[in-house]
Amino acid sequence: MSFVAIYVRVLALLKPEKRLSIILALANIGLAGVGFIEPILFGRIIDVLSNPGAGTPDENWSRTLELLSLWCGAGLAGILAGILVALHADRLAHRRRLAAMALYFEHVLSLPAAFHSATHSGTLLKIMLAGTDNLFGMWLSFFREHLSTFVAVLALLPLSLYLNWRLGLLLIGLIVVFALVSAIVISRTEKAQGKVEAYHSELAARAGDALGNVVLVQSFVRLALEARELAMVMERLLKAQFPVLNLWALMTVLSRMASTITIISIFMLGSWLHLHGQTSVGEIVSFMGFATLLISRLEAAMGFISRMFFQMHSLGEFFQVLETEAAVRDRPDARSVSTVRGAVAFEHVTLSYDDRRPAVTDVSFDVEAGKTVALVGPTGSGKTSTMALLSRLWDPQSGRVLIDGTDIRDFTLESLRRNIGVVFQDSAVFHRSVADNIRIGRPEATDAEVERAARLAEAHDFILRQSDGYATIVGERGVNLSGGERQRLAIARALLKNPPILILDEATSALDAATEARIQKALDTLMEGRTTFIIAHRLATVRQADLILVLQDGRVIERGSFDELVAVNGLFSGLVRTQFQNVH
Repeated sequence: MSFVAIYVRVLALLKPEKRLSIILALANIGLAGVGFIEPILFGRIIDVLSNPGAGTPDENWSRTLELLSLWCGAGLAGILAGILVALHADRLAHRRRLAAMALYFEHVLSLPAAFHSATHSGTLLKIMLAGTDNLFGMWLSFFREHLSTFVAVLALLPLSLYLNWRLGLLLIGLIVVFALVSAIVISRTEKAQGKVEAYHSELAARAGDALGNVVLVQSFVRLALEARELAMVMERLLKAQFPVLNLWALMTVLSRMASTITIISIFMLGSWLHLHGQTSVGEIVSFMGFATLLISRLEAAMGFISRMFFQMHSLGEFFQVLETEAAVRDRPDARSVSTVRGAVAFEHVTLSYDDRRPAVTDVSFDVEAGKTVALVGPTGSGKTSTMALLSRLWDPQSGRVLIDGTDIRDFTLESLRRNIGVVFQDSAVFHRSVADNIRIGRPEATDAEVERAARLAEAHDFILRQSDGYATIVGERGVNLSGGERQRLAIARALLKNPPILILDEATSALDAATEARIQKALDTLMEGRTTFIIAHRLATVRQADLILVLQDGRVIERGSFDELVAVNGLFSGLVRTQFQNVH
């Protein structure tokens, strides 16, 4: 994205507070106007004082007082405008920064699994923090510096030419030098700065990997290696950054040199014009004030361009993520459904993650409300992908998924997923308390309801053994809990949510046989009257299912009850024989 495109996007995020933004913008224009008036008034006073013969002492004094009064009025207006900007610009920038962070956070959470698989969470966090910090700085600078600088440059040049076109040409020459130097430096450093930002993202990803797997790092004695590899990325980052910094430093030196030469030239030309009677001392003073003001504004503009250059790639990444569209989103006419009965149907459903190799191919089946369906098959056969379609984690390329006879795309995502409970094979938990992790599906649940769900999931006893019971923080990714404990929390979470449709994705795979037997009884109670889908490798756990779907390479190749499929002597029968032989 270009400088202008990014800058426009940044300012567009102020739209929710449009009225205040306009007021602050007008206050900045007022501040810029005060900057114009002061040199003119100062020059006029100099002319009155240096040419007393133009009037009587009383007339000259009266004229001086009049000019000083105007100066005081302009100064007071500038003070009031400055107070307004000082009071509200920071507050506005802070509010919009947090709003942009919330917007980014919610958008990223809505993006599909494919996006998150391809983008490291550490990189996404870096983009959010760096992007919103840069947005804050740009908004604050816009109301404090940028707008008044733009107004000053646009108004001062014509005004300077009006006052003295000869001296004004020197200022135009200075602006041309600034523009040329900036364009050259930007064109020579833009690609290099993109590499620098890529190294920053790599740093964030590597650090996130190491911190998120600190036990792995320590267990395999990788501390020194991880630190060394991170240092190598830092070295490459600095190697790419230093040439960019050198060119921008050279630009600062050249710009300052051009400013100094211009000031000296203006003073020399003004002196020559005065000696030849073509300008007054007051006009020279006014013009020097204009020149000094314009040069300070140009230097501020150069500083803005420099900061913008180093922030541009970060802001570009921020907006690029915001522009990434969610693959699954609500239809414009989607309706919210409170509770469903739970009848589920797949009609010739096909899903491909990469548009090349289907994960699910032409899958069709009907399930009455309250029935239990098991999905079995080899690893990678499409079981989890099939159930991901029911929750609309993905939408199929063809076919339909229906609940109670209605295409699930006609429901809002929130209401659809509110009716489905899932226990994943990899039991994810937040770095929060035990109680908060159980309440994920029902935040309003009481302590008594949380405890009841935990008891049914055989989790209550181990929770009480924790240091703070239900208030114990489980650690990042549940590091303070065993695999079986995390899975019992996940089961308690599903029990508490109490949905009409359940998906159990290897729900008891991390439990020992005795605990699994106790939890299976609780799950049997929960499954009564609910539509339940069980994804399982251990076939003994699906013996009581009303229907078993056997998948291979994304297709349903067998279906029936446990006994029917064993009698067919197909894939399912072979899997059963293999597992039971291993048991014996």
